[in-house]
Amino acid sequence: MSQQPNFIPLPDFQKFSSEEMLSRATSYYQNIRRRRTVREFSNQPFDRRIIEQCILAAGTAPSGANLQPWHFAVVESPEIKSKIREAAEIEEREFYHHKAPQEWLNALAPLGTDEYKPFLEIAPYLIVVFAKAYESLPDGRKVKHYYATESVGIATGLLINGLHDAGLATLTHTPSPMKFLNSILDRPSNERPFVLLVTGFPADDARVPDIARKPLEEISTFH
Repeated sequence: MSQQPNFIPLPDFQKFSSEEMLSRATSYYQNIRRRRTVREFSNQPFDRRIIEQCILAAGTAPSGANLQPWHFAVVESPEIKSKIREAAEIEEREFYHHKAPQEWLNALAPLGTDEYKPFLEIAPYLIVVFAKAYESLPDGRKVKHYYATESVGIATGLLINGLHDAGLATLTHTPSPMKFLNSILDRPSNERPFVLLVTGFPADDARVPDIARKPLEEISTFH
């Protein structure tokens, strides 16, 4: 017999005037438009509770059947960061010199990326986001997670936004393949590395590519 749903009144929903809604939406855009991917980090430490609060925010993301198919592995150990960098650069060398088609390399050229990833050791924190394909129950049964990739993608977006809003820079790093992260971080086989998120303060002399975002009319239609 299926479990009956249990509903409660919608808690804490706030209503604003039309003017305040527009003001808040505009303020949000003005803040988030400053976000840039950073590859040059400072090693300046900061309070780990900031990371914890941002992960809690990420954990509020919607997910398929509310199964919350994510795990956030936070790395601050210099030894583990060094292992991650070593393994990532092995995969990246293979990518840049053997795997990547020229078209892809041409697309990456304006960003100035290469196989060297010193930020993996310099930044104070790495957050490896794992997507869970299923949950293993104590009795050995498996519970499939629906829309795991989509759910974890939304949660990662909230995490990046939260870190930016707190005053930190981020970098989304996706060496391919990333299975080495399961081994280094001792994560189970039902979890797949989704993204390796680097976070911290940008270096004082950090530079970013001179690129622009597409305007509203290129990224949206209204019907």
